[in-house]
Amino acid sequence: MPSVLKVFHFSCGALLNAIGVCILGYGMSTYWVQSEMQCSTFSTENFNGSATVKLGLFNGSMDRRSCPGFDTRESVSVLKALTEIGASQIALHALAVGLLILALVCSAGSILVTLYNSISNPYETYLGPLAVYACSGLSACLSLLAIVLFVSNVYVGGVASKLVKDVPVDLYVRNENIHLQVGYYLVLPYIVVNLLAILVIFLYVHAAYTHRREMEKPTEDAPKEIMMY
Repeated sequence: MPSVLKVFHFSCGALLNAIGVCILGYGMSTYWVQSEMQCSTFSTENFNGSATVKLGLFNGSMDRRSCPGFDTRESVSVLKALTEIGASQIALHALAVGLLILALVCSAGSILVTLYNSISNPYETYLGPLAVYACSGLSACLSLLAIVLFVSNVYVGGVASKLVKDVPVDLYVRNENIHLQVGYYLVLPYIVVNLLAILVIFLYVHAAYTHRREMEKPTEDAPKEIMMY
């Protein structure tokens, strides 16, 4: 049976990963970016309209004020809308979403491994601490890459402005202000809790290794005369 120290450390690792899954799950369901801009139809001088676009990973909203015509508010299916405005935009967005889903899968794997280690003593080759390092490390790396791709798509790809201009008339926009929202920022604590899970397991491995070395010291330091018997 595992020691009390091992149960404590691996249970803490499982708890941290579970918290991370909840954080990222909520983050993926809410808004990631809000963009505000001025609009003008048929002219690059008279910008008397405005638009506000809020986007999550799957759903969003768009408020138009004379941009063009009357004031309107509409819901946006992000994947469908990005498919219509450009291949590069939907590719980057879909890749970011896919990476986040893989990160959640890795977190689930880390939870299973840590719980398994808290009730048994598997070999360290593939179901022990190394598996926790791999799963939690992948979760952190994949989620970090996902937010980099998302930001690139928003700032460089101009996703929000292209959604606003996706109308049957000529529409010009300027002074776009982009604000990242809570969904984006929740990925950061998700990365942190994955790194903390790795740290908790590493501390146990280090403590176990130190204890094992201390138990071996009396034999190593014993006089040679005693070792002969």
